[in-house]
Amino acid sequence: MIKLTNVKKSFLNETVLDGIDLEIREGTVWGLIGPPASGKSVLLKIACGLLRPDSGSVIIDDVDITENTEREMMETRRKFGMLFQNNALFDFMTVGENVSFPIFWGGNMDPSKLEELSSNRLKAVGLAGSESKMPSELSGGMKKRVGIARATISSPKIVIYDEPTAGLDPVTTSKVYDLLRSIQEKSKGTVLAVSSDVNALRTFVDRIAMIYKGKLVFDGTVTDLDVCEHPVVHQFIRGDLKGPL
Repeated sequence: MIKLTNVKKSFLNETVLDGIDLEIREGTVWGLIGPPASGKSVLLKIACGLLRPDSGSVIIDDVDITENTEREMMETRRKFGMLFQNNALFDFMTVGENVSFPIFWGGNMDPSKLEELSSNRLKAVGLAGSESKMPSELSGGMKKRVGIARATISSPKIVIYDEPTAGLDPVTTSKVYDLLRSIQEKSKGTVLAVSSDVNALRTFVDRIAMIYKGKLVFDGTVTDLDVCEHPVVHQFIRGDLKGPL
């Protein structure tokens, strides 16, 4: 579904991604970890067509998008749903309007059908009856659920979850991952999830990768992660204060 080959990206002569090779197969739940400023966000943006690499190829759904026109890139981006780290809800829209925004913006649908679809999506994430509320009336966990509903309302081929449990308590974190798991089991879509909470993330993903100083230093199963002896990976996973990080 997504394949990056020797992808490089720099900003102001500072290398952010340095020869990234990765392949995310269709239907896989793929997790990404790494310390701050390691290149995770840039990698995500390139993987979904929001940024172009300086060199290398980016193949999404069997199409190399590196030479696409902006109009073609827009079509590629429609294959993605995204939960942003800070939820990115529009504070001037109701919950229902926020959830339906990707479809409202992306095409023409009868307003009554759009409202019904939005309500069904909210019901699926445990927020039935909250359509008329404003984001300011919601708790952090509820905002995450609204963000998840919005990211998945169009049944995208690929969903990106950027720090899906940032700022949430352990109980709410567990509930959010239970919800993500339930959605994935039904949709069978491809998922990219980035999280600083490695222990929670590993309960959700099929494969997990770590990026460090612009390079992929690990890519394997959760079981592989437990026995990885790479010094940077070992330190990051175990929280060891001594080491190369």
